[in-house]
Amino acid sequence: MRLTSILVAALGSLAAAADLGIEVTHAVECTRKTVNGDGVAMHYRGTLQSDGSEFDSSYNRKSPLTFKLGTGRVIKGWDQGLLDMCIGEKRTLTIPPEFGYGDRGVGPIPGGATLVFETELVGIDGVKDEL
Repeated sequence: MRLTSILVAALGSLAAAADLGIEVTHAVECTRKTVNGDGVAMHYRGTLQSDGSEFDSSYNRKSPLTFKLGTGRVIKGWDQGLLDMCIGEKRTLTIPPEFGYGDRGVGPIPGGATLVFETELVGIDGVKDEL
């Protein structure tokens, strides 16, 4: 009975993860891809899927966002959607509310919003750019 509960929970997590959209828009070949725990530098542009309005952009600030990947310092959609990236790679992430800010919303992001992020990995701490 207990194993069944664990399997049901695991399958539910996999089904939810399938809702996270990851589109590689600029592929790059490399020998070292991002893993959980990496310090990364990301450029990004965030928009609301509902109307396309931009709510944030590191490009406008001319400074990438730096954080440790997979440690809960950013939304779940980023922690999962930015894994296995090469420096210079670009992805568009379509993030449903349960992998973003949920029903609460934050600042200009309304509760229940699906978010679209154009992302670009500009660096991994301790890893030399292979380009």
